[in-house]
Amino acid sequence: MNQMRSIFVDKIASVTQACGLSHEARIATDIPCEEGVVVVVEVLNNKSTYNTLELTSGRMAKVTRGDIVAGALGHRKALFGYSGHIPTQLKTGDVIQMLNIGGVLGICDSATPDKGKPFDCKVLGTVLTFPYLGERIGVPAKVGYKALDYDAPLDARQVPVVALAGTCMEAGKTAAASAIIARMRHRGLTVDAFKATGVSLRRDILAFEDAGARRTMIFTDLGIVTTTAKCGPALTRTMLTEMSGGKPDVIVFELGDGLLGTYGVESILRQPDIRDALTAVVLSANDPVAAWGGVKLLRERFSIEPCAVTGPATDNQVGVQIIREQMNVEAFNAISNPADLGDYIIARLGLANVSAPKAAAE
Repeated sequence: MNQMRSIFVDKIASVTQACGLSHEARIATDIPCEEGVVVVVEVLNNKSTYNTLELTSGRMAKVTRGDIVAGALGHRKALFGYSGHIPTQLKTGDVIQMLNIGGVLGICDSATPDKGKPFDCKVLGTVLTFPYLGERIGVPAKVGYKALDYDAPLDARQVPVVALAGTCMEAGKTAAASAIIARMRHRGLTVDAFKATGVSLRRDILAFEDAGARRTMIFTDLGIVTTTAKCGPALTRTMLTEMSGGKPDVIVFELGDGLLGTYGVESILRQPDIRDALTAVVLSANDPVAAWGGVKLLRERFSIEPCAVTGPATDNQVGVQIIREQMNVEAFNAISNPADLGDYIIARLGLANVSAPKAAAE
């Protein structure tokens, strides 16, 4: 029997953003084990590291034992952090783990030492929504504003597109994208931005908004908790098409994870129609060897000539010089020289004649 009851939720994870949940939730005991199903759990332990949760407000909140949290079922295969899968069946009282700070929940398979063991969470039930006006018929809540159309066509409407790819996680892609967006805004351009791959966390697109992006999207908006090779191309086509419809001067998007990874970056860059829509590809790399390998992969596997290299590999002039001389690619550091990076990309897009708005110039 699918019993229903009310419960007060202490923390609502950002993965559930589109559901518009309140802290007073209705939950049921039947739990569909599907990606994106929203569940309520009780946190069973304390942690001294990796112990925060991104809320729907974008704020980071510390999680402690006893917290009642709303998150969503999902899998994760991360080079740094936790990896895990969606269980085949769940009942109330079962224990699962929190796989990321965006509120993705599943069975943890492995963890990196610096993150410690994940939060253990006791399953309390599935969150219900009531979409039928005047009827008390609850259906399990799922993430996303709409479902992904795997057959969606691509129409970028000739809007210039800048893609940020990386050699791995934590290679500086978001910092570089934010620097480029900020410089474009200073130069008077209207920029829309999105994140195409990764595991659900809104922090990166919030950084894009802080940098001046007019509008942002993330794959979670289309009901995907964690991207894969199967859904990556459709997600990218959908978001490029939707954002170009708003007629921005330029679209900037980040490919989370690395060129070699499980989140679908490779499957996206293999698509001829997506490659044709890319005006510039910027590579973020952690060191010169990673930069060399990333440039080689882009050129030989995807037939993409990178526009520039950034990331920790460019933290000083030695790295910049190595990249420029040995790879014949321009290199800029997004932290120390953000304006130079942005101006170079703007020039490569053919938008160099754009000047700063009068208000900014005065």
